Amino acid sequence: MSPIVEVRDLRFRYEDGTEALRGVDFRLRPGETVALLGPNGSGKTTFVLHLNGLLDGGSGTIAICGEPLSASTRTRIRHKVGLVFQDSDNQLFMPTVLEDVAFGPLNSGMDADEAEARARSALEQTGMLHAAAKAPYHLSSGEKKRVAIAGVLAMQSEILVLDEPTTFLDPPAQQSLLQLLRDLPQAKILVTHDLAFAIALAGRAVFFQDGRVAGEGAVTDVIARFGWGLGHPKPVLPE
Repeated sequence: MSPIVEVRDLRFRYEDGTEALRGVDFRLRPGETVALLGPNGSGKTTFVLHLNGLLDGGSGTIAICGEPLSASTRTRIRHKVGLVFQDSDNQLFMPTVLEDVAFGPLNSGMDADEAEARARSALEQTGMLHAAAKAPYHLSSGEKKRVAIAGVLAMQSEILVLDEPTTFLDPPAQQSLLQLLRDLPQAKILVTHDLAFAIALAGRAVFFQDGRVAGEGAVTDVIARFGWGLGHPKPVLPE
């Protein structure tokens, strides 16, 4: 099966001289969920921001759904790779939930009726259609996360990239999010320090260290090799 994401020898240095990525190779298969683990500053977020061109200027190659990422393909690829930010307040900005979820389709040139239909379908898929007329700031953290995911689904993205998705969520909201993500067919990349959540959702883990991939494999194996040495408590494995 051809990879839906293929990255080869990705290197990137920030303007201050920080070498954030030092030759990263990565593959994601269709329908697969991969957890990116590693300490703060190891390159995880820098890596995922390259996948739809939010960061560029480095070297190496990135292909999404078989299409090389370049200046000429960036707009199309951004429709394929949906980013869900750690803080949903950075992603939700329109007066109502429905307008927020419809914003992406409208901004891509879709007519208003089709954009609204896409938004309503995505909200129904995430269990948030009842909140369509609400202001996003009236929602709980878990509800905001679902609306942010709905915004990505409305764009019919083939890959979901979730940055620390359990931040700000209480245990019931985390469990609800876990079930939602399990039900979504898209390939997923999960950037997280939440080891139990990674074990419950991902089939594979990739461990970043000093801008490189230090190891990968089954999630529990990668955690056993790297995770506990970072000061993380031993995760409580899901039943």
